[in-house]
Amino acid sequence: MALVRRSSWDPFGNLVRQLDRDFDSLTRRLSGSAGVEGFVPATDVEREGSDVVIRVELPGVDIANDVDVEVADGRLVISGNRNSEQTRSEGSVLLREIRTGAFRREFNLPEGVTAEQVEARYERGVLEVRVREVSKPEAGPTKIAITAPDQN
Repeated sequence: MALVRRSSWDPFGNLVRQLDRDFDSLTRRLSGSAGVEGFVPATDVEREGSDVVIRVELPGVDIANDVDVEVADGRLVISGNRNSEQTRSEGSVLLREIRTGAFRREFNLPEGVTAEQVEARYERGVLEVRVREVSKPEAGPTKIAITAPDQN
């Protein structure tokens, strides 16, 4: 069996990492947390029947102590912190791609959604937040009264 020597130089990998850093930086600036180190976790939002399910990739977090899910002012807010393991000296790190620090994701909720409709569970590094019974408000016809000046 022949061994093939690979080059460690990967221009596309470097480009992807740079785009990730730039996107995270832009997101922090737009959200008003430019001075805060952190990351933006990957998120999927799907409709399952009348429910909306939000899945957030959060491997390596202490879900009980470092993550909050709240409903406030018509918004669902998922925030927290992923701490890095600082067991290695900085000189021994050859590549660091795992993002650490604070994160915050916010989602607008339809009118009338309450905290009682929201449930969250964490399994295998994915936080799943389910908003139950989300429906569009019925926009049925509404009769508008017409006023006219008195004809006396």
